[in-house]
Amino acid sequence: MQNEYNESQIQVLEGLEAVRKRPGMYIGSTSVRGLHHLVYEIVDNSIDEALAGYCDRISVTLHADGSCSVRDNGRGIPSAIHHTEGRPTPEVVFTVLHAGGKFGGGGYAISGGLHGVGSSVVNALSEWFEYIDYNDGRHFTQRFERGKIASEYKDLGPTNEHGLCVRFYPDAEIFEEIAFDYDTLLDRLREQAFLNAGVRIVLRDERGREPREDDLCYEGGIRSFVEYLNTQKSANVLHDIISVSASLPEQGATAEIAFQYNDEYNSVIMSFANNIHTVEGGMHEDGFKAALTKTLNDYGHDKKLLKDDESFKGEDVREGLCAVLSVKLPEAQFEGQTKAKLGNSYIKKFVNDLIREKLGEYLEENPAVGKIIIEKSILASRAREAARKARESTRRKSALEGMTLPGKLADCNEKNIELTEVFLVEGDSAGGSAKGARDSRFQAILPLRGKVLNVEKARIDRVYANPSVIPIIQALGCGIGEEFDPAKLRYGKIIIMADADVDGSHIRILLLTFFFRYMRTLLEQGRIYAAQPPLYKIVKGKQERYAFSDEERDAMIAELGGNAKASRFKGLGEMDPDELRDTTMDPQKRTLVRLTVEDAAKCDQIFSLLMGDKVEPRKQFIEQNARFAENLDI
Repeated sequence: MQNEYNESQIQVLEGLEAVRKRPGMYIGSTSVRGLHHLVYEIVDNSIDEALAGYCDRISVTLHADGSCSVRDNGRGIPSAIHHTEGRPTPEVVFTVLHAGGKFGGGGYAISGGLHGVGSSVVNALSEWFEYIDYNDGRHFTQRFERGKIASEYKDLGPTNEHGLCVRFYPDAEIFEEIAFDYDTLLDRLREQAFLNAGVRIVLRDERGREPREDDLCYEGGIRSFVEYLNTQKSANVLHDIISVSASLPEQGATAEIAFQYNDEYNSVIMSFANNIHTVEGGMHEDGFKAALTKTLNDYGHDKKLLKDDESFKGEDVREGLCAVLSVKLPEAQFEGQTKAKLGNSYIKKFVNDLIREKLGEYLEENPAVGKIIIEKSILASRAREAARKARESTRRKSALEGMTLPGKLADCNEKNIELTEVFLVEGDSAGGSAKGARDSRFQAILPLRGKVLNVEKARIDRVYANPSVIPIIQALGCGIGEEFDPAKLRYGKIIIMADADVDGSHIRILLLTFFFRYMRTLLEQGRIYAAQPPLYKIVKGKQERYAFSDEERDAMIAELGGNAKASRFKGLGEMDPDELRDTTMDPQKRTLVRLTVEDAAKCDQIFSLLMGDKVEPRKQFIEQNARFAENLDI
């Protein structure tokens, strides 16, 4: 019998109830990534004040009680009664979706927050939220709890200060974790300091025994940003930083680009629109890439550095490139509230014209630099051609066309890819346990052998020779690079299953970086996952439980009481098939984390910044970046 469907089933969510009901629509997720997005939303409003020329200092404080405050010295929020709502304007800003000064009313010419939902969303997703508004010679305060008014708007009297202070405590009913990570915030705030030359941003953590503080201010702007990126990367730069800028008066837009080549193989291109990091790029990044390729091809042919029948492709001229691109424009069109991609089409031509004109002039005036860049691009082009020949040679052996699958692949019986999944498992021992634990109707197992290639340090021709990567390409069947075709994919879910330790995190991030560089569409389609195996088995009598962290182990032992014993799994190979099935592979019991383009881009950036030639990658990962896996929830 069908359920009755009539007007009584149509719900109208009042106020901020919609945000609490579907938080992912507004902040992307309720993981630690979404948690930090709350801070970004408030900071972005302060940055908008800086863009408008009214703010030059922003302080972000992580308080001992777990709350976070953001204080700026901008104009504050207009404090009068709102002309249509009949309520104090700050109360409207913090409780009404799509209420703000960024809809063409003259409050802000350029802004990163265009939807008017940021502050009210943070309010809705906080256990409590309060502000002090320093505006027009007086200051005012109000408190909210889970988006609802907890105290009335109060005038605190005259003041000589100006700006806004927001303090909030994330709601544990909404978020999986409510402890802010200092380093995650530091990375984001450092970006903002680079992008807004002269604006001082201070991050302070009062939660530990000794306070920690970073004072961020960079007069060099994005030139300093490029210098910082290459310094962190431990790369040898090939020339001085090139920077260009221009404005588009009729549109009220500006663009600023700084870049520098180094002796490494891969590129770092960080693009921003109105100070928002556009992780997935967009029109500004497309215009930059197209112009760079065209300009260097023209220059190479004009100076006879390239033969008439030779030409670069985009990946050739981007090898070893470190670039920061920042555009500022009114009415920016982002894809989604998390603003991952810029869509204003005129920006593509604007940036394209800027690079073709200014870079062309620079190369004419600096022929030595031009020769260095062309010669590096030629080497990249030759490596690409070597990769093509290796690919064709491999294809002739039927390795990449699906006619021959990897010898160690234990395939499944189901042919409908939307019902199938393949587990990428490190080593034969773990692979043996996984084969015994799987449901062969729809689960395939691919044990990986040898060291997973760090694609950050390798050209594509080496990818085709790596014994860990080639079986993945063969098993998935969709090719890589120019020949990538997602329609040929053989499995609907690709699940990275590595040990629950630092080495396992290293392997997951190496594989995720590989997918980002060569099969990015699979991430965009949501097909890449990480399985979460347990660290411990706790036994008391006939009771058996599994713990995924030290904290969970201790809680279980305390709950079970005396004589409960915990044994640590050193690896998946130590788990018998029943244990592996019950904890990690059974769809009804397991926990999978879907990995996103944003996760992968961060992995790619981390390897780009941390993997120096003189430091062994695994050692450096363990020493400097173990926390990163935790921030990704993988």
